Amino acid sequence: MELIAAEHLTRAGLQVIEQNFHTRCGEIDLIARDGETLVFVEVRFRKNRTFGGAAASVDRRKQQKLLAAANSFLQQRRLDSPCRFDVIAIEGSDSGQSIDWIKGAFEAL
Repeated sequence: MELIAAEHLTRAGLQVIEQNFHTRCGEIDLIARDGETLVFVEVRFRKNRTFGGAAASVDRRKQQKLLAAANSFLQQRRLDSPCRFDVIAIEGSDSGQSIDWIKGAFEAL
C-alpha cells in the first residue's frame, strides 16, 4: 500500500525522500517534501469502514510513536524545517479502492 500512497503523493507534486524509516521508537511509512515542508506520512489500509475505517486507526498512541520517530529522523539528519503529519487512508478491495489523503491529520504537542 505504501507504493500506491507514494505514487499518489508524487502525482500531487510531492517528492518522496524516504520509505519505511525505522527507529527504535517506531516506523514512518513515507517521508516526503512539499516545498520546504517535510511531510511524515502514515499509510493505513482497511477493506471497509467497519470500526471507523483506515483513518480512525491512527489513534493517540500511534500518533505519539510517529512523533517520536519523526523527531529521531530530524535529529539524525540534523534538519530544522517545517513539518506536517499526514495520513493516507486506503479502503476497498482489489476491485476498487478509495484513497483519502488527510493533510495535517495531527500536530506535534
